[in-house]
Amino acid sequence: MEFTQCCVVGGGPAGMMAGLLLARAGVKVTVLEKHKDFLRDFRGDTVHPSTLRLLDRLGLGERFARLPHRKLERMRMHVADRTVVAADFSRIPGPHRYIAMVPQWDFLDLLAAAASAEPTFTLRMATEFTGLRTESGRVTGVELRNPDGTVETLATDLVLACDGRDSAARAAAGLHQRMFEVPMDVWWLRIPAEAGAHHDSQVFARFANGRAAVTMDRGDYYQTSYLIPKGADARLRAKGIPWLRNELAQLFGWSPDLLATITSWDDVKLLNVTMGRLPTWHRPGLLCLGDAAHTMSPVGGVGVNLAIQDAVAAARLLAEPLRTGTLTDSDLAKVQRRRHLPTAFTQKSQLSEHAMLLEPALSATLTTVPTPLRLIDRFPLLSALTAYLGGIGLRPETI
Repeated sequence: MEFTQCCVVGGGPAGMMAGLLLARAGVKVTVLEKHKDFLRDFRGDTVHPSTLRLLDRLGLGERFARLPHRKLERMRMHVADRTVVAADFSRIPGPHRYIAMVPQWDFLDLLAAAASAEPTFTLRMATEFTGLRTESGRVTGVELRNPDGTVETLATDLVLACDGRDSAARAAAGLHQRMFEVPMDVWWLRIPAEAGAHHDSQVFARFANGRAAVTMDRGDYYQTSYLIPKGADARLRAKGIPWLRNELAQLFGWSPDLLATITSWDDVKLLNVTMGRLPTWHRPGLLCLGDAAHTMSPVGGVGVNLAIQDAVAAARLLAEPLRTGTLTDSDLAKVQRRRHLPTAFTQKSQLSEHAMLLEPALSATLTTVPTPLRLIDRFPLLSALTAYLGGIGLRPETI
């Protein structure tokens, strides 16, 4: 039976960052990714200033800068009848005063290439996690299915569950999130960009008249999230594609020719929004990170950032006990204690934004700009503060 000191389930941002850092610390680590590549649409494509700082520390900043990306410096919202600046990243300290919008597959390929240069790192693509192996209540290995369909068991001292909001590893460990109520689901779609019509260096959102949507300028297209009331997907799809085109035209002023590119509901992907947090992120031999530990609302696009911060904290705290074979449950608990405050704070902030903005917008009761947004727009230091909390966060991790 093959052995690895740490098996990471899931090759997303948390999994790849944890794998890279642990391998650089001399830990024998294997990352399992069930897909054959990282190419998936509508994944979190925001790379926050805190992550850009980490890439610099890893010596990957210049390589990242060569990836195709756009710099988003301001978050603008049109609320009711007024446009406000909700966050101004150009005012935060440090060398990276923006959020980088980069296809997540490019970002993950960068991390995978850097990790693969380490002799103790193994990435197994198209390899599906199918279960846990336990002995006397402790996780001691993972069961997996190889690309050719064969099944094997990989022995390990630690499983890092980094396989997202629907984590199979979390479920196999018998861990259950405490869920929060959310008011919306999200439709994701791409709208081709019109020449000269970009919202350069911005995320632009509109909330009014029972409608809510956010669009991000990605150069040749707008990555657009259209918010719908929770559970309303089937009911609203029954209204037909022309109805959706009209909704987007009223929100963003896009032309009929542009919106004609939405040819069917196949072009509109549903994100069933959930939000929750594990009371305990670990059990003997297993630790959950990122969305597996705390499923985030898409508000603010902070899920990727928090997942990477989790990975950095876990690598820093667990590398030595993994390397020396002295890992204990108390080591896993240290990671949760370290990451609890920023996670709980961010989720509380998201829930507040749901109540302040999203619920009134979707119920057509939003008639004026909420007072907190008016104050943020009026006082630039407040827009810098919101940018710092969103782009850097509480208790940012360092390498």
